[in-house]
Amino acid sequence: MKKILSLTTIFAICGTFLFAQNAIDLKVQLDNASGKISSHMWGIFFEDINMGADGGIYAELVKNRSFEFNHPMMAWKRLENVPEGTFLIVNDSRRKGNPRSLKIHKATDIKAGLQNEGFRGMGVRKGEGYEFSLMYRQASPDMRIKVELLNENDNVIGTAELPLSEGANWQTGSVVFTSAETSPKAKLNIWFQGAGNAEVDMLSLFPQDTWKGRPKGLRKDMVQILADMEPDFIRFPGGCIVEGRDLATRFQWKKTVGPIEERELIINRWNTEFNHRLTPDYFQTFGLGFYEYFLLSEDIGAEPVPILNCGMACQFNTGEVVPLDELDEYIQDALDLIEFANGNINTPWGKLRADMGHPEPFHLKMLGVGNENWGPQYIERLAAFQQVLKEKHPEIQIIASSGTDPEGERFDYLDQKLREMNIDIIDEHYYRPPAWFLSGADRYDDYDRNGPKIFAGEYASHTTRPNGPGRSTWEAALSEAAFLTGLERNGDIVTMASYAPLFGHVDGWQWSPDLIWVDNLHVYGTPSYHVQKLYSLYKGTDIIPIQRDGQNVTGQDSLYASAVYDAEAKELIIKFVNYNDQPVVANFQLDTKKKIKGDATKITLANENLNVANSLEEPLKIQPQTVQVNYKGKTINDTFLPYSFTVIKISVQ
Repeated sequence: MKKILSLTTIFAICGTFLFAQNAIDLKVQLDNASGKISSHMWGIFFEDINMGADGGIYAELVKNRSFEFNHPMMAWKRLENVPEGTFLIVNDSRRKGNPRSLKIHKATDIKAGLQNEGFRGMGVRKGEGYEFSLMYRQASPDMRIKVELLNENDNVIGTAELPLSEGANWQTGSVVFTSAETSPKAKLNIWFQGAGNAEVDMLSLFPQDTWKGRPKGLRKDMVQILADMEPDFIRFPGGCIVEGRDLATRFQWKKTVGPIEERELIINRWNTEFNHRLTPDYFQTFGLGFYEYFLLSEDIGAEPVPILNCGMACQFNTGEVVPLDELDEYIQDALDLIEFANGNINTPWGKLRADMGHPEPFHLKMLGVGNENWGPQYIERLAAFQQVLKEKHPEIQIIASSGTDPEGERFDYLDQKLREMNIDIIDEHYYRPPAWFLSGADRYDDYDRNGPKIFAGEYASHTTRPNGPGRSTWEAALSEAAFLTGLERNGDIVTMASYAPLFGHVDGWQWSPDLIWVDNLHVYGTPSYHVQKLYSLYKGTDIIPIQRDGQNVTGQDSLYASAVYDAEAKELIIKFVNYNDQPVVANFQLDTKKKIKGDATKITLANENLNVANSLEEPLKIQPQTVQVNYKGKTINDTFLPYSFTVIKISVQ
């Protein structure tokens, strides 16, 4: 819910800081639009880092449910001392993608059970239902299962029993029970009662209350905070996991579709990437696979933007490349992905999509080839992709990497080569301190309007790195708000932008800052989240020049501004950043023959302490404050708080 403040309250906040000063005059050329804003301007970058997928948005509560981690019993603990051979890990190579299972042998009805610790515990809520399920087979119907949900004090807060039927073939069973308490660090006991022999696999626990109520689906609050942004696109699955530490552990989309029990788990490349944040229990189960990514994009009205491996592993790790004469497999993966997304149901991959529940196409329009790759080895592999894709699918726009940095020798080389190739979209990344963002608001003002479009694919202002949860500060967010005025002003050439990384789990992060932080039960947006959300919600359709003394407002006196017009809503939207420790009075002269309706909405993010941040304890310490105001005639005269980002929306008739 928006908090409505009166103008009196706003001025009271300023208190004694308001001082007499000359107003800043800015000219808004409402009748002289300089271009069109991209229809997919503001979006989301998703990567399974910081427990973003497993242990995060993918709502599975059991870790290592199929015993496929490098250590098969990781996350599991035996509950009783049982005879040797009671529990055995079986590796059956005939089982596609999931060869391991757990065999239980009990000659007599001894007490035997396992406990799963979950992903830094299991977040469960009082009164909500949870579905326990498994795959199993047993020769005689003698064994049954009892499950217990325990809170952090080892008290039972939910229980259920599930008989196991006789049968030599694998079958599934499930039972639903309710949690009697809310617990952020619950765990699950599984007791095997009775005597006999049985094999079990895919031991799973999901909340019933998932996003859109889909069984074994996504965590609802984490999807909702994304949907609230109204993003134009979702880029997936990353990120460096696309490349892998080596080619053997690269992301292969075909292994992430089809029946979940057949999807081949791999180690997450962030498992051992940082010595200061080792996470040996971090794997990718691909319950969140390419089908689910496409479905999520559709659910929240976002364009799907998948990124594929180009035949290169991460150049910060092994830097492996596949020989050019063996690149066909990688290019075929791209062709098959387009068929999976857009093909009719009579094609092999279109049929798989339909069999998974989506006969209609996903309307894929853009495809990334490579992530943060660089050098001539990247260009020659990209060229091979481009030749085939443009021949067979000219309707698909290709996104190409400009490397890891926004300047320097690597960037200059790639920028030149990609322009010579006439690539569709160049993906630029910038992780830089606030000063870089503040000084770069004019970065795209002089870019070639006839060349490739730009995707600001990964951006984030770093005050320090690595730091801890909650340190996505107002200083960082405000510098991003200033920089984004330049992206918006150049929304005809910069067609996409997304912060990165997206999610961080407070108990399982490797990289920070991040846009959104979670624990097992809660989620909150950082100040950076609120900044990009305001840009996304108030995007407009046309770029409106806004100038001071005939120049774009790109940091003169630490002020930044951009403006757009929304042709559908018939509204002028002004974005203004005051990066000063004093309030600023500004006059916006609206140069237009249109009639201006005085009633307007003013939305402000502000705090005089640049080091302040949101947290689990204070998730809304920085949040938008909205007031209704009335301006007279064709001049917007207003006072803007110290260290503030303001959006003004005014009706135009």
